[in-house]
Amino acid sequence: MRNLRKPLVLAAALLTTGACTPMDDAMVAIFGRSMRDQVTYDPYEAPLLPAENSVPFAAGNLPAARGDVNIGQPEAGEWMVPDFTQAQTSNPNAPIWTRFANSVPADEASLARGEELFNRYCSVCHGAAGIGAESQILEKWPALAAYNLAGETVQAYSDAYIYGMIRVGRGVMPSYGYQITHFDRWNIVNYVRRIQAQGGGAQAAAPGAAQADGEGN
Repeated sequence: MRNLRKPLVLAAALLTTGACTPMDDAMVAIFGRSMRDQVTYDPYEAPLLPAENSVPFAAGNLPAARGDVNIGQPEAGEWMVPDFTQAQTSNPNAPIWTRFANSVPADEASLARGEELFNRYCSVCHGAAGIGAESQILEKWPALAAYNLAGETVQAYSDAYIYGMIRVGRGVMPSYGYQITHFDRWNIVNYVRRIQAQGGGAQAAAPGAAQADGEGN
């Protein structure tokens, strides 16, 4: 037993003083790479779209009704929106935004869901109160101060236009069309309107106010 003590102590010393370098070296020698030497991504960094012709879970972004989940092909409905591209989201006055409106009433269920998703996807760049200068991302990327969603500029946007930016992105804002489903985009729009109202904006907080704005006027 005494004969094994010194090798064990030496091995333990090598592992502790050199961290896991010996193990990493062994993995590189065997497999050609080490898991400790990999490309990493921070949350929300370079989100990737699904592979071409694949059907992501968020294909349920077009279910038959609010609250339903559809993992297959889109179902028809009065709430269907026309296709549009990021080139159109560069213009909040493009005719496309007058062709569809907010189909989700701004009731408490919608606002609660919108708040949950806003905090999950949007607040990292836009801030919990919709103020980009207060966002979490600024600590690492101070040059990426996002739009102030509670300000007059976004207050003047139609619901359809905000929906469009969520779906296909605009400028440095990536597309969240595959991460946020159809009805949930409207839930976020409704919650943004509440943020604006709470911040003293022109939008009314009453249910249905956001829907009227979604007519594109």
